[in-house]
Amino acid sequence: MEPDRSQAEEHFYLALDLLAEGNAAAAAVGFRVAVAADPTFLDAQHGLIRALQDAGAYDEALAAAQALAEQSPEDVLAHTAISILYQHKGMIPEAEAAGTRAKLLGWKQQLRASAAMQDGQ
Repeated sequence: MEPDRSQAEEHFYLALDLLAEGNAAAAAVGFRVAVAADPTFLDAQHGLIRALQDAGAYDEALAAAQALAEQSPEDVLAHTAISILYQHKGMIPEAEAAGTRAKLLGWKQQLRASAAMQDGQ
């Protein structure tokens, strides 16, 4: 099945509105529909993780964040979300490890950007 970005975006924006209104459970449903319409739509995946976290569904949110980190290994926000979710679950060593991974990825991206700017001068 071909990804349908327009349908994904439609559900994504509706879910964002629900999340902003404080209806995290309904927002999670909307983000799931958006992700199903276009699994490559990373913003929808991030939205799903946040909605599940806000709904207190930490295990589901953690699974979604881990799946995103697997799909997009250099996604700093995915690793940050994993760290936050581990914290919520009281898994401090795991949270610290995921947080360190996020920091290292962020620094790596900054170094690449800096090198690219220097090469362009």
